[in-house]
Amino acid sequence: MSKPVVLFVCVHNAGRSQMAAGWLRQLAGDAVDVRSAGSAPKDEINPVAVEAMREVGIDITGNVPQLLEYDTAKGSDVIVTMGCGDACPVFPGKRYEDWELTDPAGQPIEVVRQVRDEIRARIEKLLTELQVA
Repeated sequence: MSKPVVLFVCVHNAGRSQMAAGWLRQLAGDAVDVRSAGSAPKDEINPVAVEAMREVGIDITGNVPQLLEYDTAKGSDVIVTMGCGDACPVFPGKRYEDWELTDPAGQPIEVVRQVRDEIRARIEKLLTELQVA
């Protein structure tokens, strides 16, 4: 099997999806192709999300929020949505997961740490299910 392509999508591509992509890159290494995008991307990543990830040794400062493109979604095997609702395109034959997570925008670091840790647990479960862990 070729390596799976996992796409994380949230509205702004500035917090949850960026943290999820950071965790997946850290935990899976080269075993998975990681993408993230947003239906209405912000100009920059949430600095509190950057700080929360830095605390666990993952640097996401170089990432830039990306607009969700049709071809990006079409070329992904697993699409994980995080609160973008109907803005996320649906393609037959793809694996979809919708992770209900607190939006870290405007939240204190304590809340963002909880979101970060919940994302890690979900990433670990996803890796087990993809059999790349």
